[in-house]
Amino acid sequence: MVKKTDEIWATGRRKCAVARVRIKAGTGKVVVNDKEMNEYFNSEALCGYVAQVLKASDSEGKVDIVASIVGGGMAGQAGALRHGVARALVKMDETLRPALKAAGMMTRDARVKERKKPGQPGARRRFQFSKR
Repeated sequence: MVKKTDEIWATGRRKCAVARVRIKAGTGKVVVNDKEMNEYFNSEALCGYVAQVLKASDSEGKVDIVASIVGGGMAGQAGALRHGVARALVKMDETLRPALKAAGMMTRDARVKERKKPGQPGARRRFQFSKR
């Protein structure tokens, strides 16, 4: 039997990172992969990037966030968490949608690494041209 909870689930994505986010009313605790957010993202800039969503929606200290993030690097994971939290907050309160959309937090950033092409050392880089 399915157990009813007051948690709201959402998924956020950025580059190769995928964040599964659960939010519920609480005290503002943010846990990422069983660690505090400040401990997991050891950069102040990445923590601030994630906190932008809470500031824009005026939800700081009002919701607890538990996230599981896989794939990508630290910057991609922070972007995925930000996207997931924004989507979860909109599920919780639909009136937040215009503010978060105007701030660009509801849009999935579609930029990903370009693939390497055959006959080249990288995606765009070419081997040095020699006329003779």
